[in-house]
Amino acid sequence: MEKWLYVMIIEKGKLYNKVTKAVVERHVANLKSLDDKGNLELGGAFKGYKGVAGMYILKANSYEEAEELCKLEPLVVEGYATYKLKALQVANRENNYLLY
Repeated sequence: MEKWLYVMIIEKGKLYNKVTKAVVERHVANLKSLDDKGNLELGGAFKGYKGVAGMYILKANSYEEAEELCKLEPLVVEGYATYKLKALQVANRENNYLLY
């Protein structure tokens, strides 16, 4: 069975330097909600990559479902960031690292 995860790259927008503590708290609340619902595999911040704030690796049933989750991110909703979403086919021991 194919297993897919969805990588949301969060890119800094023009207003990113105006992010407040309240915005960060809403962002963290969203992370907690994704985690509570079983949609968050991994998330974190990037340092040293110009224009990129961080990423989420999302568990979803489809690309479209993952896209809907991305659209809930407060940094995106409130105009501080944009995102790119990529589908990642998981390679692991169970699927012989995609060697068919």
